[in-house]
Amino acid sequence: MKSKVLVVIPAYNEALNIEKTVLDIQENASDVDYVIINDGSKDNTLEVIKENNFNHIDGFCNLGLFGAVQTGFKLALQDGYDVVIQFDGDGQHSAEYIRYMVEEIEKGNDIVIGSRFVTEKKPFTARMMGSRLIAFAIKLMTGTVLTDPTSGFRAYNKKCIQDYANDMNNPPEPDTLVYMLRKKRKIKEIQVQMSDREFGESYLNLANTIKYMSRMMVSIFLIQPFRKVK
Repeated sequence: MKSKVLVVIPAYNEALNIEKTVLDIQENASDVDYVIINDGSKDNTLEVIKENNFNHIDGFCNLGLFGAVQTGFKLALQDGYDVVIQFDGDGQHSAEYIRYMVEEIEKGNDIVIGSRFVTEKKPFTARMMGSRLIAFAIKLMTGTVLTDPTSGFRAYNKKCIQDYANDMNNPPEPDTLVYMLRKKRKIKEIQVQMSDREFGESYLNLANTIKYMSRMMVSIFLIQPFRKVK
């Protein structure tokens, strides 16, 4: 039986990118459903969404990535979807890989990560230092090698849809992968290509990057290993 797939697109101030993102899905993954979670955008993201009649849920305030994505998981759980694809609204992910990710879920994997570094080498750049540190921390705590744990391009099966929809302690971040591995969730990476953001700026400036890395390290070493497995 063919999987019922929902692409969840969190969007905050993505007015210049969201149209291209949805058109990519419509052209390259036309057999899946999608929903944009407008996370209280302060620009005209909502206007662009409405002008194009894109499927969406409008959040009246900014909940952050976790709140936006969990809203999508709750919708998927409610409507009986088999697979959720987490897909950024900034145009960096490519919908052509969605079918390969779904295929890997159908083969028995619980989480599939679209990785830039399965077959390609990770560059030694300041930008990739955080990814290397997180990957090292996850390997140290679980023994599992993940080449691109910070990738926001992921597929989740039904069990994980429930995990993420119902538990406030499971943000779609790298640290939660430690807990998922402790739950014996099977994680697979596949090689993908990602584009650079064309418009707007990432929230990860230097100060936010330091805060993010500090939070990830504390969680990976001091929180996730000691959570009660449900």
